[in-house]
Amino acid sequence: MDERIKATGTGDSCFVTMVRSEQGEQLARVVIEGLRIFGGPLRDCPVWVFVPDTGRVSQVLPDLEDVHRLPLTLEVGCPPYPFVEKVYACARAEEIVGPEVRSLVWLSLDCLIVNPPLLFDLAPSPDASGADAAFRPVHHRNIGSLAEEPLDDFWQGVYRALEVEGMNHAVESFVDREMLRPYFNTHGFTLNPELGLARTWSDRFMTLITDEVFQAGPCDDALHKIFLHQAILSTLVAQRLDWARMRLLPPDYNYPLNLLDEIPPSRRAATLNDLVTAVYEDTFPWGEIEVKEPLLSWLRRRLPE
Repeated sequence: MDERIKATGTGDSCFVTMVRSEQGEQLARVVIEGLRIFGGPLRDCPVWVFVPDTGRVSQVLPDLEDVHRLPLTLEVGCPPYPFVEKVYACARAEEIVGPEVRSLVWLSLDCLIVNPPLLFDLAPSPDASGADAAFRPVHHRNIGSLAEEPLDDFWQGVYRALEVEGMNHAVESFVDREMLRPYFNTHGFTLNPELGLARTWSDRFMTLITDEVFQAGPCDDALHKIFLHQAILSTLVAQRLDWARMRLLPPDYNYPLNLLDEIPPSRRAATLNDLVTAVYEDTFPWGEIEVKEPLLSWLRRRLPE
């Protein structure tokens, strides 16, 4: 039986997110309403909301047009691990999406859309050539691998699992401006589902989270566990794609509102209205960045102070 779901709506993009609770469903509504109001040509794209535990969420979203709630069931034997549900949701979306979708866009629940996110659409446009993936480089080096230094044991394990012998590309982290081997932020990104990258990501992630030697060694601390999914996906897309088909998103995408105090003044956004998508993580930083109307009133009705 063909399980693929046809993505109705405008264009060939489909947005994907995930909720685990009633609070998460409220946040998903903010993400989706932002897309519908500020999304420009992408405003009518379908949105898929994966739900790992349907008994813990309410019915906040059904009144929104072309929003589909999909149950998410992990594989038998899948161990609990940071972001495992996110990885599996992306793989599942890629598996069931119809052939009309060329841009599968993941958005985290703390990702605000405040202007049309046109670069999430991988199709060629007057401002960008066609691509097979769109990612924003990370904000901090964190566990990233400096491009001029040898791989540490953690990154050696990731490269070995992906059968990567070397890497000719590098990206610059936004806040601390370090040159790193490909390492991308994953609050909001796009993949071409035809290429099967999300399913490969899930397979390799499962390989490494069940590798007892790797988990007890270079991935034995919380930080490496939290960002393992990100390291695997970053390396995978850099390995599999022609670099010319990799779209590096500019700083006004996934802009880190949680890091405002750390962003150099020369790279700081003047207002929230100047951005395309912004990430606030735990709480929105009211008073720390200017927000002009009508966006200000819209946010105040939706996000707590």
